[in-house]
Amino acid sequence: MILVNGHPAETVDALDRGLAYGDGVFRTLRTQDGQPLWWRDHYAKLAADCAALMLACPDEAGLRAEVCRVAEAGQGVVKIMLTRGVGARGYAPPHDQACTRIVLSAPLPAHAQSDAPITARWCTLRLARQPRLAGIKHLNRLENVLARAEWNDPAIFEGLLCDDSGAVIGGVMSNLLIAKAGELFTPDLSQCGVAGVARTRLLRAMVRRGIPLHIGRLPPDAILAADEVMMCNSVIGVRRVSRLDDVTWTPAGWTTTLNDALYEDVD
Repeated sequence: MILVNGHPAETVDALDRGLAYGDGVFRTLRTQDGQPLWWRDHYAKLAADCAALMLACPDEAGLRAEVCRVAEAGQGVVKIMLTRGVGARGYAPPHDQACTRIVLSAPLPAHAQSDAPITARWCTLRLARQPRLAGIKHLNRLENVLARAEWNDPAIFEGLLCDDSGAVIGGVMSNLLIAKAGELFTPDLSQCGVAGVARTRLLRAMVRRGIPLHIGRLPPDAILAADEVMMCNSVIGVRRVSRLDDVTWTPAGWTTTLNDALYEDVD
């Protein structure tokens, strides 16, 4: 089911700025029995991203009602897209903003119903650094599209991306965490990348559990020297990377720990 501004529809205006410029933000979340998981975190992130792009964020209660309205029975996925709406040709945003709100559902994909370790590869594409957009889940995802086009081997689940300085930022569709000598490390996303809700929940849980956590610059060598490498997002949870090109890892127990932490604060 697809709702556009609260009404069943499958089209948007051809002059919508989300289509023309990627001028908007989105969220992808899991649902269970018609209810969104981690709703408070998802809405808080949506509101923060809207504020960063000077978009009017939808009313929380009304948006949640739309999510529940489209949600699949059992387990599913809902995507929320918010654009700046229809505007005249040109980059200048309209003075009178009337955002377009799209809420749509889909079945939970097969890859999200498995906890099997994943195979990853290094991507050749380098992410551009832009602090104004860093961390935001905005609609202009051409870097991710081009990175994902680098492989068609179904055995490869994810690709790792570096920025133009060579620092590892994360996966094409997920955030990265590594474990080394009893401590956790995750890339600094202040220059580029998406700060996902699953990552946010894990960072909060590590503080709560007293597990040493470091956010900073991670070169590729740090990934290769890790005891365990993990990818996370709101749809797949935390998945262990068993192979990255020619490098392999055996389980070190961290993936189970992080998945437990991810779901211990459910709302």
